[in-house]
Amino acid sequence: MRIMVVGTGYVGLVTGACFAESGVNVTCVDIDIDKIKQLKDGTIPIYEPGLESIIRSNIEKKRLTFATGINEGIEGSEVIFIAVGTPPGEDGSADLNHVLNVAKEIGQIIKQHVVVVTKSTVPVGTSEKIRSTIQAEIEKRHESVSFDMASNPEFLKEGAAIDDFLKPERIVIGIDNEKTREIMNRLYMPFVLNNHPILFMDIPSAEITKYAANAMLATRISFINEIANLCDILGADINNVRKGIGSDSRIGSKFLYPGTGYGGSCFPKDVKAIIRTAKDSSYKLNVIEAVEQANEYQKNVIFGKMAKFYNDDLKNRIIGIWGLSFKPKTDDIREASSINLIEKLLKAGARVKAYDPAAINETRKLLGTRIEYASDLYEALVNVDAVALMTEWSEFHLPDFNRMAELMKEKVIFDGRNIYDPTQLRKLGFTYFGIGRR
Repeated sequence: MRIMVVGTGYVGLVTGACFAESGVNVTCVDIDIDKIKQLKDGTIPIYEPGLESIIRSNIEKKRLTFATGINEGIEGSEVIFIAVGTPPGEDGSADLNHVLNVAKEIGQIIKQHVVVVTKSTVPVGTSEKIRSTIQAEIEKRHESVSFDMASNPEFLKEGAAIDDFLKPERIVIGIDNEKTREIMNRLYMPFVLNNHPILFMDIPSAEITKYAANAMLATRISFINEIANLCDILGADINNVRKGIGSDSRIGSKFLYPGTGYGGSCFPKDVKAIIRTAKDSSYKLNVIEAVEQANEYQKNVIFGKMAKFYNDDLKNRIIGIWGLSFKPKTDDIREASSINLIEKLLKAGARVKAYDPAAINETRKLLGTRIEYASDLYEALVNVDAVALMTEWSEFHLPDFNRMAELMKEKVIFDGRNIYDPTQLRKLGFTYFGIGRR
C-alpha cells in the first residue's frame, strides 16, 4: 500500500514514520526545503523519543521518502493525509489556510481515486471545505476524478507518540461510504491486531471528538489546579485530596496532578477552537470558557508566590529555572508556563538562568540572549536566589540537595510540579513552596 502525508511537523512525521514501520510505502511532503533536506539525511527537526531510529530504519528500507511537492509522490497513493498546522487566530478559531492550500494543490494534481484524510485538528465542517476546494480545482481542469474524504484525528501525547500510534487506545475515523471504510480499515489493520478498536463514525462526529477529548482533559487539569489553590488558602494538602478523589472509580487519578497550568500545541489551541466553534453557532460553552480562564490564572501562580515572598521586589534577583518545555520528553515550549514565568520575571527586573534537557534551542530561538542558559541542572543554580521547577523531567526528581545548598545563594525552591517532599526540604534548611501543599 502507498500513502502520502503532507506536513512534516510533529503529527505528520510520527504518522508517516509509524505507517512506514508497519510496511506501508510512505512519502512525506513539506514545502520547507531545508527541513526535507535534513530529513533525507536522517536529521530529525523535533525531539520525540524513538522517532529518529524509526525514520532512519525506514529510509534505509526505502519505505519512507521525503519530497517538497505533492506531485513527487502522489502517483499510486491510495490515501493522502493532510497533517499541516492549524494555528489559532486572534479570535481563537483554527487557521485553515495551510489545510485549504494543500486541498487546492491536491485538486490540481490527482488523476486517480484517493481518500483525502484530515489528520490535522480541525473544526467541524472542515472536511466539507476541503472536499469543495478539491472539487473546484478538478472542475477547473474540466476533468472527472473521483475522491473521498475522511477524518482521522490524532491522539498523540508528546513524549509518548510512537507508542500511542503503534499501540493506540482507539482509532477514530470519520467516513461517509463503505469504500472509504474498507481502505482505512486495511491501512490500520496492523495496529488493531491486539484488539484495539477502530471507531468508525460520521465525519462531523470524528472532527469534534478530538476537541471534546482535549477539552475534557484540560477541564480535569484546571479543576485540580483550582482545588490546589483552595488548599493553599485553607491549609489543606492537595496530595491527600487528590488521592481521596482519584480513588473513586468514577473519577480516576489521571490528569489530577496540580501544576502551573496546561500548555503545548494541543490543549490551549483546541480549547480556544471549540469555544470559537460554539460561538459561531451562537452557543456559549460556560464550563470550557471557565477552564481557559482558570488556566490563564494558573500560569501566574508561581510568579505570585515569588512576588509575595520577595515583597514585590524581584529587581536584580537571580532565579534559576528547571524545565522549559511544557512537559517532559519534548522540546515543545508552545504555551509553556515556564516562558510565561520568565517573561514576568524579566519584566520585574530579575535575571534568569535556565536549564532543560531538550528545549534549550527552542527557547533560545524565542528569548535569545535575554536569559542565561545552563549546560546542566546544577549550573543553573550557581548564585541564584531561588529555583523554580517548571517541568518534571526525570533528572530533576532526585537531585543532590546538599550540592544545591552549596551552589545557591539562598535555599529557596518553588516547586511548580509538587515532586519534592516539603518536610524533607525544610529539614535540610530549604524554604519550600509548592502548589496546594501544607
